[in-house]
Amino acid sequence: MTGIVITGGAGFLGSRLARELLAAGPLAVAGGEPRPLRRLALVDQAPVPPDLAGHERVTAIEGDLGDLLAAGAEVLAGADVIFHLAAAVSGECEADFDLGMRANLRATELLLAACRALGTDPVVVYSSSLAVFGGSGDHPLPDVVEDHTLPNPQSSYGVQKFIGEQLLADYTRKGFLRGRAVRLPTVSVRPGRPNAAASGFLSGIIREPLAGQRAVCPVGAQTAAAIGSPARATAGLLCAATSSAQAWGGRSAVTLPALTVTVADMLAALERAAGPAARSLIDWVPDPEVARLVASWPARIRADRAARLGLAPDPDFGSVIRQYLAETR
Repeated sequence: MTGIVITGGAGFLGSRLARELLAAGPLAVAGGEPRPLRRLALVDQAPVPPDLAGHERVTAIEGDLGDLLAAGAEVLAGADVIFHLAAAVSGECEADFDLGMRANLRATELLLAACRALGTDPVVVYSSSLAVFGGSGDHPLPDVVEDHTLPNPQSSYGVQKFIGEQLLADYTRKGFLRGRAVRLPTVSVRPGRPNAAASGFLSGIIREPLAGQRAVCPVGAQTAAAIGSPARATAGLLCAATSSAQAWGGRSAVTLPALTVTVADMLAALERAAGPAARSLIDWVPDPEVARLVASWPARIRADRAARLGLAPDPDFGSVIRQYLAETR
């Protein structure tokens, strides 16, 4: 029997992952023999969605992750796999440096120390980000980011995520746990309400018009981004948990494949899906700080290592919109 913990388990990606785990049947942790899911603990400051809260195999633990771990709460008890998704998002971290350090760095340090204390060598899947990459005068961002491209984060969020990757790698080297870091692209289209992520508009300019609501685009139409649908992001996280050590291939993070699109491409796909009236709901309101952050992130990815694991990008943005519509209507 397998015990799993998801930090950030009430969030859209955490709750989606939880539902897939509950529906999937036995899980082959790190390439081992498939075993049924015994317990799924969802840790979050927000309440867990009702369908998950009422599930017989789900335990909801509400509270700040750092506070729970610092107080010695048994949030990781019986965990064979920990998906660490809880984080403050990019825009929040730029606006409130202390929040980012507390939520993204100190909470991760406490989590890894707690995993070590378990003494059971759990698999820890850490959700990192393409924000670990960036360009500067002494280290320009290449046109295409590859597996060997060196991180050079240009935001507090990116720095915090990269430090988390390195801590995870060292805990793995020391044999305290089996760490798997996954660099996610911008996930779009996110359901629900807008959040404070600098990349949030890349969902909002689709989600809100499809609901007949106006949306603000803070960047130019030719701004390019690396996009992954929620389904592809979840597949990458599950792959990290189930791949054998040999297949995973080392301690460094795996960059997930991503679809490169411009804002203009996204809006053209929106118009094809919902007509010109939907596209007309976009308000162009430039935000230099959001534009700076988005421009610092890579837009073109060559993810050979992920491809060897059987992961692939979404074929086109129209398919991403169709997936969103199928799941929300």
